[in-house]
Amino acid sequence: MEVTRDKLTERQSKTDLDGETAALALVIEYDGTPIGDVALWLTDKDHRQGEIGWVLNPAYGGQGFASEAVRAVLALGLDHYHLHRITAQMDARNSASAALANRVGLRLEAHHVQDWFSKGEWTDTLIYARLASENFSQ
Repeated sequence: MEVTRDKLTERQSKTDLDGETAALALVIEYDGTPIGDVALWLTDKDHRQGEIGWVLNPAYGGQGFASEAVRAVLALGLDHYHLHRITAQMDARNSASAALANRVGLRLEAHHVQDWFSKGEWTDTLIYARLASENFSQ
């Protein structure tokens, strides 16, 4: 509970890509309870590139919470902050995240094989991306 509180406090300070933190975070709530979050941070301020990441309590999966939140943050990054490109990196074993990336209009750009050592084994990384110039009807 303490770690969760600390993480939530940290994310609450991330409110502006062009601000001091160069990041923003959206906490996903259901009935007043935090169930996940979506974060967007700049990876290249001068060339307007960012990376997005998300976490959702699996008990709330399949109900559209993550899709709605990720779409909103992508739109904010592309439309309000005028980012040129947004990427998302994930463990290739996380099929739910890959499906979400596809659903919200990110396209698979790369599949790195055994590039990350995690939980005692070499794992693959998937990289998804979207350019501001790519239209996607949601």
